[in-house]
This record gives sequence, C-alpha cells and structure tokens, in this order.
Amino acid sequence: MKKKIVSIVLASAMVVSLAACGNSQAPETTAEAAPEATTEAPAAETTAATAETTTAEEKTEVKVEGKIALVTDSGDITDESFNQSTWEGVVAFGDENGIEYNYYKPADDTDEERINSIDLAVAEGATVVVLPGYLFGPALAECQETYPDVNFIAIDVSAFDLGTDIASNAYACTFMEEQAGYLAGYAAVKDGYTKLGFLGGMAVPAVIRYGYGYVQGINAAAEEMGVDVEVKYTYGGQFYGDANITAKMESWYEQGTEIVFACGGGIYTSALEAADNYDGMIIGVDVDQRPIIGERCLTSAMKGLQATVVSKLEGLFAGNWDQIGGKIDNLGLADGDFIGLPTDDDSWAFKTFTKDEYETVLAGIKDGSITISNDTENQPEVGAHTTVEYID
Repeated sequence: MKKKIVSIVLASAMVVSLAACGNSQAPETTAEAAPEATTEAPAAETTAATAETTTAEEKTEVKVEGKIALVTDSGDITDESFNQSTWEGVVAFGDENGIEYNYYKPADDTDEERINSIDLAVAEGATVVVLPGYLFGPALAECQETYPDVNFIAIDVSAFDLGTDIASNAYACTFMEEQAGYLAGYAAVKDGYTKLGFLGGMAVPAVIRYGYGYVQGINAAAEEMGVDVEVKYTYGGQFYGDANITAKMESWYEQGTEIVFACGGGIYTSALEAADNYDGMIIGVDVDQRPIIGERCLTSAMKGLQATVVSKLEGLFAGNWDQIGGKIDNLGLADGDFIGLPTDDDSWAFKTFTKDEYETVLAGIKDGSITISNDTENQPEVGAHTTVEYID
C-alpha cells in the first residue's frame, strides 16, 4: 500500500477483469469461503460499536455493527488486479476498525455462481457485500432485491451493467477512465515517445474510454510540443494474451513502436513479451503495474479502487449509508483523487516529464480547464501532428 494516486494510498496490482477484471476452493454447486484468507476480529472488536478510523482528513466514528464479504469475479484475491486491490481495501478497513471480513470465490465464471457466492456470504452473516467488476451487474440486480437488509458496494458496475434501477440498499460506481488514459498518453509524449500503441482487451466502454482518452492526451501533448506522433490502435477481443496477440505486438515494435498501453487484464503479457524481444516499453492499467512488470513499465493509468472501497465502507459503518445508497457514481478527478498516475519515486520512470508538469495537467483536469471527451461511439478528433491507425 505504498503507491499513490496523488495523495491516496493504493495497492500495487494489475487488472484482470477490467472492464472489471489466496485462492479459495469451491464445491461443485456453491462457492466456498477461503478460510486461510479470512481475518476475523475477536468478538469484542467485531462489533466495533465505538471504534474509530483515522483518514487523512478526519476521524470517522464507526457506529454500525456488521461483517464484510467480498466476492471475486472471475479471478481471485491474489490476481494482482481488480480483485486484489478491492480486497486490500476491505482488509485495510476491517483491520483498522475491528470489523470481521471474508472473501468468496465463485465456482465458475457465471452469473449463477456469483449469485451462489453472494447467497453463501449472506448465509454466513455478511451484512455488506463488496462486488468488484462489471460482471456483477446481473448478480447485483437480483441480489439487491433478494436481500433488502444487506448492503452492496459494487465497484466498476454501471447502470448498463445493472440493467435495472439500483435499489436503496446498493451503491455502484464507475470511473472516468478517459482521464487516466489522457494522463498516460500526455505524459508519454512529453517524455519523448513519438510512436505509440494501444492494445485494448475487449472493446467494452471502460476499455474504449481508456483508449480514446489516451489518444486525446497524446494529441494534446503533440500539439503543445509541435512534434509529430504516430499511434497504432487495436483490440485483442479478450482479456488474456496469446501467441497471435504477441505476434501482432512484435510486428508493431519491429516497425518502430516504442511504447504500448496494454489495457485489458492479462493481455499485457503479450505486450510485455514483445517489448522484451524488441527493447520496448509498456504502460500499465488500473493499478501501478511497475512492481509487477518491472522496468519495461513506464507508468500506469490508475483508478482509486482501494481508496473507493475504503471510503464507501467508512460511510456505511459510520451510519451514513443514506448519503450513497441508491446511487451510481461516475468518479473522476473533480470528485477526489480517484484517477491518476503513480507518483511514488520507485514507479516514476519518466526521464524528462516532471512531477510538477504532472501536477499542472492534473490540476487542469480537476478544474475543468482541460476537457476530455468520454464519447465511446466516435473516434477522437486529432490535430495535424497526430496520426492514428485503427487496426482490426
């Protein structure tokens, strides 16, 4: 928990279930909690009726008793990604406040098994269930009605994913990925890269917003600097790497591409393999990937996953659920430090782009003087210095 999105502490991890996304073992028909990964506070601490949690800004009195459960999507809590980062938020809050917590891994990557895991969590006493990733839309739609006395916190689940109205016992949020993509593209060009690539996973809205934001940031920096840049842009149609995608990335690097924004879970492995073979660089996604990928990672376009989980749990256990229940937020820099690049010295690999320059562009996005389109239907407009090749 040493990496920062500006001033918020984030976990170092990598996204598998992007557009969302301990191993626990599950029986054939129902998911099973993983006891080895469970931390249970002593009974006196679990109630935490008068415990306090200290944030960077204030102390929040914990007034509500309960038990937290997290259900993983198609990964697990050691996936160095979406599941792990949200789980670490649960752990941080639970440990700080003496709240019991546990996690559950579905037996299969289906809505039925995700619902089975939620059923098991509630049967074992969970009063709040954290759901990381867009795959939980259908499960949340059903379970928010089945369990009206349980609170649900769904991270990266949109109204489209839910497919119905959100109930008062549920909260969901998405992120302005276009802002994170913009920052990554802008910083890369300011650092001297002029031949860039974007490798998305599946062309779902979150991935598209990352990619189109990336193109907008590249264009903005190119216009400011008066330099010509070239961008290759493609989707792999999946969230994992394979030989075909690696071959495509190798052809890009061989043709002169210097850096690729690998945006789609495990698809980064293909970009990394190709980068290793051709001395290229990559940009990570969702969380700080440099500790995972190593020196090939220039930076990462990040979401404040852990910080979001902690802040919503704080609101719930402080008795302020009515302020967020029934809402679906779209979180960006105007709302807080929910988006950014890693600024920890160990992850700041830029050679010429400075932290002061970063803070300037960050401030411009926050105050609205820099505008970034979130349109996923139309390719971004670019100026005379930017050429984008969209590749099927």
